[in-house]
Amino acid sequence: MARPELLERYRSLPMPTTKDESWRFTDLAGFDPDSFAANGASAIAAAPTMLEIEAAGVAHVSEAGIEIERAPEGVTFAPLSDHPLLGSLVGADEKFAAHNAALWEHGLLVQVPKGVVVEQPLYVRVANSVAGGSLFWRLLVVAEPESRFTVIEEYASADPALEGYSNAVVEIAVEQAAKVEYVSVQNLSRGTWHFASHHARVERDAELDWVAGGFGSAMGKVRIQNDLAGAGATSRVTGAYFADGSQHLDYDTFQEHIAPSTTSDFAFKGALRDTASAVWRGMIRVEKDAQRTNAYQENRNLLLAPTAHADSIPGLEILANDVRCTHGATLGQVDREQLFYLMARGLSRSEAERLIVRGFFQDVLDRIELEPVREALAAALEARIPQG
Repeated sequence: MARPELLERYRSLPMPTTKDESWRFTDLAGFDPDSFAANGASAIAAAPTMLEIEAAGVAHVSEAGIEIERAPEGVTFAPLSDHPLLGSLVGADEKFAAHNAALWEHGLLVQVPKGVVVEQPLYVRVANSVAGGSLFWRLLVVAEPESRFTVIEEYASADPALEGYSNAVVEIAVEQAAKVEYVSVQNLSRGTWHFASHHARVERDAELDWVAGGFGSAMGKVRIQNDLAGAGATSRVTGAYFADGSQHLDYDTFQEHIAPSTTSDFAFKGALRDTASAVWRGMIRVEKDAQRTNAYQENRNLLLAPTAHADSIPGLEILANDVRCTHGATLGQVDREQLFYLMARGLSRSEAERLIVRGFFQDVLDRIELEPVREALAAALEARIPQG
């Protein structure tokens, strides 16, 4: 579809409302994506980073464009223009995905050839910097058969007070017997609306290890979908988020088992304080030919204030009869006995809360293989507890 047609498609789709089931707990009233100026910056912006990591490839992205600081030999790590797989996973049938398809200008193609192992991560920093501006970003990752590598994507804002609109699409193709680690960390300003669609397809005997961290933005929705499309495919998704103030985070996840003998393992944990809120809606779908599926999903929320709120909606749709599918969702306040015990031993309330938060997140942090990422997320989570 040509850009003018895609723009018309975007305009024809209604703005989601709380009457739509998938938006029932996320109210976009007062938000007009067309009120933000499209892209438009004279220089590529810098923004604070959560991650200090040695990388084989580095790219910087902002409204002004994309700059490749370095790229490893033998690997495509270059601006995205066109590719046979572009748009094959995320189309234009949803309002914000259609907006991205119509207006994105800056994107990156990461393609690793068959059998190539990239030892150090490939790192992409995406920073919005224009007050009242919009940043449309696209990433396409292609892991050819038997390749192994890590892609780290970090979203941040040049100014913590910036008001903007961020719209991202990520497509990941993990071909036969390849292994990809994909890390996406979002720490945008509290004035940025953030919408993203991340969709991966995992082929025969391939593996995807996915880490998602959510700390910034005002409101929006992040969609995460994994298609287990080949026999023996495996995906593991680990998420950690922390919201405070009036932040609202919304995660919509989908584990689609298409082929037999596939495995998915999904674990998301969040902590909320002040009047912050979070929504997680998770679905496991097992197609009729996907026998011997093993699927798990869990979402657990820790409320650090009586005014914080979380909604968890797990779901199963099973069309096969030889499967093992389980899910769990919990919501709870800080254990007052734990808090009393720690404070009775000389810790301040904030120190005790930090220790409880670290303990709450420890099992999901332990799932993260990359030590710098694990440490950065742990530090970010603990830093959200105010000092006493």
